[in-house]
Amino acid sequence: MNDASRKSKRLGIGLALVAVGMVGLSFASVPLYDLFCRVTGYGGTTQRAETASDEILDRKITIDFDANTGRNMPWKFKAVERKISIKIGQTGIAYYEAFNPTDKVITGTAAFNVSPQKVGQYFTKIDCFCFTEQTLQPGERVDMPVTFYVDPEIDRDINTREVETITLSYTFFVTNEASAENEQEVSSNEIAEKTSAYVN
Repeated sequence: MNDASRKSKRLGIGLALVAVGMVGLSFASVPLYDLFCRVTGYGGTTQRAETASDEILDRKITIDFDANTGRNMPWKFKAVERKISIKIGQTGIAYYEAFNPTDKVITGTAAFNVSPQKVGQYFTKIDCFCFTEQTLQPGERVDMPVTFYVDPEIDRDINTREVETITLSYTFFVTNEASAENEQEVSSNEIAEKTSAYVN
């Protein structure tokens, strides 16, 4: 093997090691980024509390509720009430409704965030269906509550004190492989038929 071949081989091995390292770093960065978001509220990540706020301001703020499903999730998912107006620091409760129109048992998990993103650290959940997986039987419909308040610190932060509306958004995804496989077997006609019956 000549010098040129040996150099090419070493270069190839070096590039391969760099690629492997980058992939490993990308996987490691996901939980680190998630932790960072939860601590700082960055990216619209909300906070969690065990009890209600001990301070309630006179100023009211509007909370919009948004509901979505992932590409492979056949559930029908919506906010029961599209918006409410509450005082900052006041405990609020909202309900989301999920319906499984298929003949399969499906387990889902809700991803969530708030917008504008800068208020994530001040939107505090006391209780939420998003903390655990949700399993719906065929044809089952459930109302799922979320209990929350907006931290009064939002009014003392010069970057957020002007915010008058916060949007709380949830997206449900299928969360186990068995459910995902079952879900793919459901025909579009079956979903349309059962959805029509649900709407009517």
